[in-house]
Amino acid sequence: MGDFIMEAGSSIGSSFLSSIIIDVRSPAEYEHAHIPDALNLPLFDNDERAMIGTTYKKQSREAAIKAGLPLFGNKMLPMIETVESWIAAAQKEKSLTKPTIYVHCWRGGMRSAAVAWLLDLYGYKVVQLTGGYKAYRNWVLEQFTIPYSLKVVGGYTGSGKTEILHALQEKNYSVIDLEGLAHHKGSAFGAIGQLPQPSQEMFENILAKKLWEVNKNKKTIWIEDESQRIGTVLIPTPLFHLMRNSTCYFMTIPFEQRLLFILEGYGKFDQQSLIEATERIQKRLGGLETKNAVEHIKQGELKEAFSILLKYYDKWYEKNAQNQVLPKVELIPVLSEMVDPNHNAHLLEKLSE
Repeated sequence: MGDFIMEAGSSIGSSFLSSIIIDVRSPAEYEHAHIPDALNLPLFDNDERAMIGTTYKKQSREAAIKAGLPLFGNKMLPMIETVESWIAAAQKEKSLTKPTIYVHCWRGGMRSAAVAWLLDLYGYKVVQLTGGYKAYRNWVLEQFTIPYSLKVVGGYTGSGKTEILHALQEKNYSVIDLEGLAHHKGSAFGAIGQLPQPSQEMFENILAKKLWEVNKNKKTIWIEDESQRIGTVLIPTPLFHLMRNSTCYFMTIPFEQRLLFILEGYGKFDQQSLIEATERIQKRLGGLETKNAVEHIKQGELKEAFSILLKYYDKWYEKNAQNQVLPKVELIPVLSEMVDPNHNAHLLEKLSE
């Protein structure tokens, strides 16, 4: 699978560049997690897959094949027509002539072999991926064991760390935006305004792809200081340990500037979402502070509400920092009148050289 990544990495990086990846597993398997940008062309639907699997286990391989053949026969024409539409879109979008089609199932077995045979018979250039999605997952997990050169952007809540990463990316630095990949900002308020989070497995697939892309030039990678959990997903443990053992450049930005930055970012969201997020941390925030913050939100006094919440997050950050041993922390004093990601990215450039 690693060889496939190197050969067809452009298609993994963005759909329809020089190849098309087709995942013939069931819709449920695909929806749980898949190779990024792969297209789902299920040989069997969820119920059919369950039935054939039961036949295989309780009877025999031959019985399962016999049960599956009529189902496959009825789907041959629709499958060909679906692939034709995908290729037409690819040719229109990227001016391709005849892209290679990579087909896979779970282990690179009968399902992908059947679809690869059909597409090859029709005249397409087809490659069946050896080892299937299982081999791809092994490749994914290997990406988290690579000793990347990391620089970690740290700072209290409201320091604009994600925005600093984006500013660094604009300057052509290698960057991994974990929160962007996870669709979550990492706090009780982190899901507000975000897309649904991917499954843990899908998050790992997306993250592995991004690591492979940014590591091709072998440069240092900038990444944000995070706890291991980001909403419902976890940073893979080997990568998280590497982050914890990399230099953290901690932006020391005054409270008032951070408060205004948070107000600008979260003040646009509806009251109910802000109240629900505040109530989720009631046990740690305390009943009185929660009541006060919620009342401020109801009254439209968002600066007062966010001030209570920011003080809580600062204390929580300090408490967690005391329980962590970082090999090296470099403080980056920021004295500007506002949180300015471009200015702060420039500071990081100069002070981290």
